[in-house]
Amino acid sequence: MPTPKPGSLTDLIAGRPHPYVMAHRGDSDHAPENTLAAFRLAAAAGAEIIETDLWFSADGHLVCHHDETLARMTGDPRRVNDVPLAEIQRLPIRSRFDADFPAERVPSLAEVLAAVPPAIILALELKDPRFGADPAAAATLARAIVERIGARTVFVISFDLGRVLRVKAAAPACRGGHISLRNPLPTQPTEFLGPYWRLLALNPFYVRLAHRRGQWVCPLDPHLDRRLGRYLELGVDAVLTNDPGGTRARIDALRGRR
Repeated sequence: MPTPKPGSLTDLIAGRPHPYVMAHRGDSDHAPENTLAAFRLAAAAGAEIIETDLWFSADGHLVCHHDETLARMTGDPRRVNDVPLAEIQRLPIRSRFDADFPAERVPSLAEVLAAVPPAIILALELKDPRFGADPAAAATLARAIVERIGARTVFVISFDLGRVLRVKAAAPACRGGHISLRNPLPTQPTEFLGPYWRLLALNPFYVRLAHRRGQWVCPLDPHLDRRLGRYLELGVDAVLTNDPGGTRARIDALRGRR
């Protein structure tokens, strides 16, 4: 498998210093995750990248939702794959933000593409196994995001490398990323890498090696603030956060102390 071309990502967000802030399921510290409200807040907070998750509804629409079932976010125990889009969107989101965001629903990818400003990059995590098993599913996604692929404002990511490669086969210009829990080397044939944070501790040269291969690094770290200063030292390209505005402020403060 070919190595990504060195320098192929340097033009992704011109004029913005690294690390970029990637909003995890939107601004999920201040609005229900994976909702239009969370995505709008992330954009307002200055996130350069917004991450969301993709499943197919029963009638073949792409929806932005994290879990396999609707239970945690709506109380409906059914699998996303078993419910048509119109029925999914009749279910109100249940969260600790109900008082402030009572009308949020599970959005379709089409709605998210329309709502997220074109200058902000979308990172689409391929949750649905169909992306790896069915070429038609990958082709459906490729058609849905063709304009953003051309504008270089979208990429796909997954823990399952096969899903990413299937989408890239359907849309060779689409950039992809692999999230790894075990591999301490940046050897995946993708433009983006999401190593679990312990892998960077195990291999302090990980970022340097990835950059030599023309790859970006965004660590997967559920406790970002504990190691944010270290990530600045390593030169990671993006950081994943539930609080994009707070993370941007902490990055600026850390840089101010240097």
